[in-house]
Amino acid sequence: QVQLVESGGGLVQPGGSLRLSCEASGYILSINAMGWYRQAPGKQRELVASITSGGSTNYADSVKGRFTISRDKNKMYLQMNSLKAEDTAVYFCNAKRAAGFPGPDDYWGQGSLVTVSP
Repeated sequence: QVQLVESGGGLVQPGGSLRLSCEASGYILSINAMGWYRQAPGKQRELVASITSGGSTNYADSVKGRFTISRDKNKMYLQMNSLKAEDTAVYFCNAKRAAGFPGPDDYWGQGSLVTVSP
């Protein structure tokens, strides 16, 4: 099993910055790609950014040029700059199970609330 613990959410003004962190523990050899998802009130959860074990990244169009995902061993980060009100959401850390390992396909963190407001 893998546990994901997030930190770094909070309240920020429009145009400001926040950095989310996610630390994986447990059987971390069993995970492959990691990513950040978010869910705004009344909306479905959506992929924000992902990063493979090799470092390849992918971003939602809405955050390209503003957010940067990075990964260092068992830790993953999301640097969020030029934040907008529409970035307000609960952000979830995600890890994908690598092929050939037991366990669920996805592991999730507990969620971190990011609120962008004047």
